[in-house]
Amino acid sequence: MRRNVRKRNNEDDELNIKIIKYSGIGIAILAIIVFGLLIYSKSLNDEVKDGTLTSEQISSILNNVGSSENTESASMEIGKNINEASNELKENTSTNNVENKSNNTVSSVNNNTSNNALTTDSITPTSTPSKGNNEVNKTENNKTESETTVELKFERPVEGDCVRDFAIESLVYSETLQEWTTHTGIDIKADKTTVVKSAEAGTVKTIKNDPRYGLTIIVEHANGFQTVYSNLLTSEFVVEGEKVEKGQALGTVGNTAAFEIADEPHLHFEILKDSVQVDPNIYLK
Repeated sequence: MRRNVRKRNNEDDELNIKIIKYSGIGIAILAIIVFGLLIYSKSLNDEVKDGTLTSEQISSILNNVGSSENTESASMEIGKNINEASNELKENTSTNNVENKSNNTVSSVNNNTSNNALTTDSITPTSTPSKGNNEVNKTENNKTESETTVELKFERPVEGDCVRDFAIESLVYSETLQEWTTHTGIDIKADKTTVVKSAEAGTVKTIKNDPRYGLTIIVEHANGFQTVYSNLLTSEFVVEGEKVEKGQALGTVGNTAAFEIADEPHLHFEILKDSVQVDPNIYLK
């Protein structure tokens, strides 16, 4: 009798040990599954934040361009670097100082004229100096309008068919990225080494190797316009700060744009108005 009881107790103990053992294994497996789901969810969120183009894809694209090319961390999206913003601030400050000096000079001349007229003849009408002020103000306004408002007529920088159009609110398919994406300019098909000309008169603001669009020249024009010439092979004809005329040679067509390297040689051309990309087709004559 005692043996049976003892045997039964041993069997119960073994059963309890097995239950505890299997329960522990089950809990461990469940914890591993939950941990794996958390890692996968974080990875998925990172991919969504980074976009459809992963870092490995960008590295692969950049390696195709060639390890000898020096790329700078610059953005076309339009973004200004610190040096550009600093230069513009200095220019605006100097312009405001000149205008303030001019206004002070005109004001002092008008005041002297008014005072001399009053002391010389007390009967002189007060409307005379006011008329002089109006004439000076009209002259200054006409000068300011003529200086700031310049009629621009942009010409095509190269001759050729447009193989990819401007697409900000819609999407176009990229053979290089293998996905649908926006396009901030137009791509004009042209043979490699074709000479690229300035679309309008202006000043060469920047020459750089953009990590996305390759060798790039940015020309600044009047009325807040800028033109961007990318995917270039060379920029040997101009230097930064140089004033250029419409039709003057800037560089040559190449195939240096990492984001468009799968396409045939072409010029990636953009027009910006007040630092915002606009459709070049609207302004090209």
